[in-house]
Amino acid sequence: MKRLGVVGTMVWDTIHRGAAAPTDEWGGIAYSLAALEAGLPPEWAIVPLIKVGRDLGPQANAFLRGLTRRAGAARFVEVPQPNNRVTLHYSGPVRRCERLTGGVPPWSWTELGPMVRDLDALYVNFISGFEFDVETAALLRRGFPGPIYADLHSLFLGVAPDGMRVPQPLDRVAEWFACFDAVQLNEDELALIGGDPMAVAARAVAQGVRLMIVTVGERGAVYFTVPPFRFLAGRSDAAATGGTIRTARIPPTTAAVPEDPTGCGDVFGGTLVAELIRGHDVETAIRAANHAAGRNVTYRGATNLQYHLRGEIVPR
Repeated sequence: MKRLGVVGTMVWDTIHRGAAAPTDEWGGIAYSLAALEAGLPPEWAIVPLIKVGRDLGPQANAFLRGLTRRAGAARFVEVPQPNNRVTLHYSGPVRRCERLTGGVPPWSWTELGPMVRDLDALYVNFISGFEFDVETAALLRRGFPGPIYADLHSLFLGVAPDGMRVPQPLDRVAEWFACFDAVQLNEDELALIGGDPMAVAARAVAQGVRLMIVTVGERGAVYFTVPPFRFLAGRSDAAATGGTIRTARIPPTTAAVPEDPTGCGDVFGGTLVAELIRGHDVETAIRAANHAAGRNVTYRGATNLQYHLRGEIVPR
């Protein structure tokens, strides 16, 4: 059995949309876990590497027990700090503001290193942006020989004194790029790096990134890579090959009426990794990820989302 480590943060979401009553549900890495549960091949298992606050420990354990693809006991650490909670207020179909409370501490390499030794690949999703710092990321890169996919999302979000998440440029971008084989970001985050998208992709490739994915909302996703790309292949110095960067936009195949777009990027990334692990090429994997993100907008929350993504009856 192959093992995919999943690093991220369990978040309790309170979502306000218009005049409707707010909804409370698991969010954050829970969306990615549901997508991986739905899409990984049968010979792969999920190993969640997650810290959770003691105040929501039992509820988080109940969510994880609902995942049938978990590899034995989760590497799941309960901490005394309050769990991360996010209040989201939607001002339109997609645009929203977020307020963060709680304070689950980051991983150190001393903690994380022993937990990744028996893993075959890693999916890292910066849900809070504080999962670990760039120094720990560099140690992870040096200490873990397998492929690493990272959604950089909340590295581009600061926290105001009142807890409001605010966009911010990412310091030490090149150092972050050097830590991962594949990176995901959205078009707003790409703009915070600055410059032409192809120039940003060239900077990423020069640091060893083999695939850069930019999600562009209802227009799908754009990829940048130096072919041939296989996620499970050994890490290569793409810059040294002298290859030409290939790029294309893959549009969604269907348009869904959004009920709740929360977690779409997380479902996209989890599905994409599952498809790449299956050995599919980048464009095929992105089409499947676009489809899964489209299904996600017609479902609220992450609990039992895997059934909905597979088109099955959702247990209640």
